[in-house]
Amino acid sequence: MSKRSLTLDLHPIFNKGDLIDRSLEDIMNEAEEKKAYEVEIICGKGSGQLKKRVLRFLERKDIKQRYHRIKKDFDNFGRVFVYFKWK
Repeated sequence: MSKRSLTLDLHPIFNKGDLIDRSLEDIMNEAEEKKAYEVEIICGKGSGQLKKRVLRFLERKDIKQRYHRIKKDFDNFGRVFVYFKWK
């Protein structure tokens, strides 16, 4: 199995709340379908509100059980990585 990586760039929809949540749901579904190892979510640096929204989404109980761990990129504040483990 190749280690697949997916990317979701939220820059274009930073101010469209319902579309943000739908995009996050879609990328999680795609990661599961494709058995992706990693999802990179680009939320940009800005005020940090979009990143907080992404982290709140990832902390939801129903979402948290779907992935292995998350990593905030300390070199680039505007990115969050979601990692999956597949059996």
